[in-house]
Formats: sequence, structure tokens, C-alpha cells
Amino acid sequence: MDISFLGGPRPQRGVGVVAPFDFALDRELWRWAPDQVSLHLTRTPFVPVEVSLDLARLVSEHETLREATHTLRAVSPEVVAYACTSGSFVGGLAGERAMCAAMAQAGEIPALTTSGALLEALAEIGARRIALVTPYTASVTQSLEEYLAEGGVTVTDREFLGLTCHIWKVSYRSVVEMARRAVTHGADALFISCTNLPTYDAIPQLEAELRMPVLSANQVTMWSALRRIGERAVGPYQALLDPVARRGPASMTASPPASPAPPPQAVPPAPSGVLPESPAAAEVLGGPGGLGPVVPFGDGRGEPEAAFAGAAGGAGAESEAADALDAPLYPDDPAGPAPL
Repeated sequence: MDISFLGGPRPQRGVGVVAPFDFALDRELWRWAPDQVSLHLTRTPFVPVEVSLDLARLVSEHETLREATHTLRAVSPEVVAYACTSGSFVGGLAGERAMCAAMAQAGEIPALTTSGALLEALAEIGARRIALVTPYTASVTQSLEEYLAEGGVTVTDREFLGLTCHIWKVSYRSVVEMARRAVTHGADALFISCTNLPTYDAIPQLEAELRMPVLSANQVTMWSALRRIGERAVGPYQALLDPVARRGPASMTASPPASPAPPPQAVPPAPSGVLPESPAAAEVLGGPGGLGPVVPFGDGRGEPEAAFAGAAGGAGAESEAADALDAPLYPDDPAGPAPL
């Protein structure tokens, strides 16, 4: 069979990613990458230390980053990103800049870190006061606040889990609940820290509910890396990726005054086979304890996304929406993560 007409694989642009040895969300990073971009990941050597300030220092040593970046040179990426929040903020602003310099020198390409990308993203959306969500202990969370303060960013409130391992197993439900508790004092935006914390499907729903931009560690890392090579991150409606979203449901702009109600009209019968929305479903989706407005999910490439608010109707609506929050991160992976 003659297949010469295929002409070989589609040309790809490369983004190198250096991740800590325990990073478990490779596929989440891929979901922000457009089809013409390939991610080339490598990991730092294993060290028998739990998540802590000590671990953050060990996985961000300059020699470790240089060796990892040098390894990536074999596949010729156009940019290299260090995908670790704590490892890139533990040394403050000066430490973050020195890490970028070490990687750039080793790879002879532009380099960035998650924490540097965070400050870049906050400047992009004009946020100076942020609410903070982390899976870390109190000491690691405090170190992040000190880094942000160096960058001129004030933390209005924070929520943290106090975890020292298995962060990737945290459910979307836990992330959403922490976010709701953290946004209490007029923040400009919300930041969800740690590249090992799943956030991809949570971002658009939280923006619609909280009426503010929501940033996450993996999101800002991919956004910044792709921006360096003239590409755009892809993903469902979110303020960092789409300037229109900053003026839409996710913005902090007050809603316009409601128009006068029209005269009552007869309600036409529902089409055959379509059930009207029940009061129970309305309460789950938009009530005080609900999930807020439902926004479309999907990245435009045909891949199903995990939904927050699902089927409406009947007494089972609340339990179905709750089950969706605890569903596996990726619907096409039947196993999903083990429970925390």
C-alpha cells in the first residue's frame, strides 16, 4: 500500500518541562497545549522527603535543574518550564530569577518557572489582591505569601490542606470548597497553588460562581511557556486565556440593572421527551449551596470534560451533581485517582 501521500507526521513545536519526581498530572498539562505543540517532560531525581520547605529546596537546586534542562536539549524544545510552585518560590524573587538563569544557560533557550509565571499572569489580569488556596502545610503556605509580597501582591485570605504527600489525589470537590471559603475579603483574583493539584475543569466553573479570575499553577505555567513561543493555551472559558472572559461572567463587574419584567405569558408545553427543570435541580445548580451558573465545558477538540453540575430533575439531582465533583479527573480513565 502506497502511503507516500501522508507526507510524514505533522510538524510540532516543543515545550520542555522539568517537574519534581512526584509530579503526577502530566495529562493535565497536555490539556492546555494546542495540537501543534508537544510537551517533553523530565523529572528531578527522587529524594525520600515529604512535601515541605526542605523538599522544595532539594528539587530546585541549580545543578539538578541544569542537568534536567541539558537532557531536554536532545529533543530541541523552544522553551523550558520548571513546573513546581513551591520549588520556585522557596528562594524568593532572587531565587526564582537565579533558577531561570541556570536553566536558560544549560539549555540555551528561554526558561521560566511556575512562580515567575504566576506574577506574570497576575500582572496580565491586573490583580494585586488575591485569595489563596494551597494543599501545603502552614509553613509552605506562609513562604508563598512572602514570595507574593516581594512581588507586590497582597494575600487577602487563604485556605490550605496541610498535606505532605499524595497531593494529586485531592478531588475537585475539595478544591472547590477551599476556593469558596478563601474568597471573603474583596480579592481581585483567586490563585490555586501546586502543580500537583488538579484544577483544569474547576477553573471555568469557579470563575462563573465567584465572579473573578481564577488562576492555577499548571494553568499559568502552560500559559507563560506557550506565550514565549507565540502560541496560545487552549481551554474552556477562563479569564487568563481569553480577555473576553475578563468582561464576562467571570469578571468582577457588577451586573447591569434588570429590565422591567414583561407581561405574563402562557408557558408553551415542553417538547415531547424533554423534562422541565425541577426546583431541586435549580437549587443544586444555582442556590446558596449550589455550584453557581453552569458554563460550557470542553476545549473545542472533542474531548469530554468532567462536569460539575449534571443532570437536572427529580430528587436525585443533588446527589448526581455531588457525585460529579468526586468523579475521576478524566472521564476516559475509568480507574481515576485513588481517594485521598
